[in-house]
Amino acid sequence: MTNMTLSIPEELIKKMRNFSEIKWSEVARKAIEQRVNDLEVMNKIASKSKLTKKDVEEIGKKIKRGVAKRFYEYHN
Repeated sequence: MTNMTLSIPEELIKKMRNFSEIKWSEVARKAIEQRVNDLEVMNKIASKSKLTKKDVEEIGKKIKRGVAKRFYEYHN
């Protein structure tokens, strides 16, 4: 197994010390594994897509506008 070194902010380290019974390396390993699995699924889905980059950008813009509109309506 390969080792990896992570930089963790001091404030987070202080909080982690409150839970010394947790195997933080295992938590990190599982989180990385889950992210890789998610990315593999997304790649599999994307590989079958017929959308162009332009299509994706336009969909992204529409989603952002919709979210911004809901945020504005909620806060006003």
